[in-house]
Amino acid sequence: MTKRLYSKFLIVYGLLGIVCFLLICTLGSRLVGQKVTESASAALYREAAQIAGNQGSGYYRDKDSLSDTYEVLKSLSSYQNSQIWLIGTTGDILLNTEKPLDEEHVEHIDHFDPIALGSDYYSTGRFFNCFNQEMLTVMIPITSNLVTRGYVAIHTNMDNIYKQRESILAVIYLLYLVFYALFFLLLLLFTFSVYRPLSRITAGAREYADGNLTYNIPVHSNDEMGYLASTLNYMSGELNKTNEYQRKFVANVSHDFRSPLTSIKGYVEAIKDGTIPQEKQGKYLDIVLFETERLNKLTQSMLTLNALDRKGQYLEITSFDINAVIKNTAAAFEGTCTSRRITIQLLLAAQTLYVSADIGKIQQVLYNLLDNALKFSGKDSTIYVETTEKHGKVSVSVKDTGAGIPSESIPKIWDRFYKTDASRGRDRKGTGLGLSIVKEIINAHNQNINVISTIGVGTEFIFTLDKGKTPTIGNRGVTS
Repeated sequence: MTKRLYSKFLIVYGLLGIVCFLLICTLGSRLVGQKVTESASAALYREAAQIAGNQGSGYYRDKDSLSDTYEVLKSLSSYQNSQIWLIGTTGDILLNTEKPLDEEHVEHIDHFDPIALGSDYYSTGRFFNCFNQEMLTVMIPITSNLVTRGYVAIHTNMDNIYKQRESILAVIYLLYLVFYALFFLLLLLFTFSVYRPLSRITAGAREYADGNLTYNIPVHSNDEMGYLASTLNYMSGELNKTNEYQRKFVANVSHDFRSPLTSIKGYVEAIKDGTIPQEKQGKYLDIVLFETERLNKLTQSMLTLNALDRKGQYLEITSFDINAVIKNTAAAFEGTCTSRRITIQLLLAAQTLYVSADIGKIQQVLYNLLDNALKFSGKDSTIYVETTEKHGKVSVSVKDTGAGIPSESIPKIWDRFYKTDASRGRDRKGTGLGLSIVKEIINAHNQNINVISTIGVGTEFIFTLDKGKTPTIGNRGVTS
């Protein structure tokens, strides 16, 4: 496709050169010749008018003799490289500067008719067959008392006109070659700045279409082509990451679904065929129920992530009291905290603190962060939930005093299905999707979430929300 496009450019370039050359040779030559002819005839006309008014009038008024007039006109014709004739009204050539003056033997122009020369002030041709070659002639009448007494005719060889035309055309041809060479340089510039990068981009697109998303388009310019190439490289990288993520996603889902399903299948079959005695079936049915709940939680988390993945997801933004939401969410973990002797301490900035966000999704963020903190907290420990307000932003912190996260694992905790070894050992019910959901929700609000963790000290998650408007008295509270 690109080669055909480049071939079209080459064909157009060649045709343009040929057409322009032909136009210069034909139309250009004609126009230049016409312009040179008009310029030369205008100069001859001015000279003829002066001769008619001076020497011509002087001769017919008997002020100057024919020989005196001949000498003057002879000098003028030599200077102008032309012939000057003094013609009578009947066609007698009284004076010809190309020949010696002979008053006794006067040449006569057959069929002399000034009107036949046309209305233009000049004419080209053989001037009533007086010449054997093309001549440019300007003829001016000599008048006295409104009566035409004779004519002044100046002739110049058309070869002189043609030489002037060719000299001007030579300059035009030279300029044409210069411009054609400049256009050739532009073609080279197009080749290196557009065609080659476009060819590489096309090759890259072909590689991507064939599934080779690791291919990198080798275009590194700072123009639009470089930007397009870098955009396509970024796109292919992101698509490759997406493919890698999909493969890992399928593998992780298969792993996380296979384990509980295997357990459920094994225990149900053992109960059915009597391998497990009836008095112990309740214990193993509890295990089946546990694994079922684990599958249900994994499914719900995947559905949540799928909804968050959709572009342009709808957020029901309202103004609500974040402190009240924290209290309600913390109360949901009262049973777990009591059994493990864990305390959730609330350090709230004020009695009420309003934020602008989607209350349902922020409740899920708080639930996932508290659930994560409980998984990493030991018995007789404390979890701190704190709110602060600064510069129109509200910060919410969830901090535990558990084992902490290794520094090399911190960048990975937002990855889906990622679990640290401690998490897997402590709570098999974890799905590895909780923090991914938290990250997606906070990003959807155009807010930030950060993590600070030290091994043996604990982990703190901090996210921000826009401050909301405090409602008037009577409308305060949490809307859900």
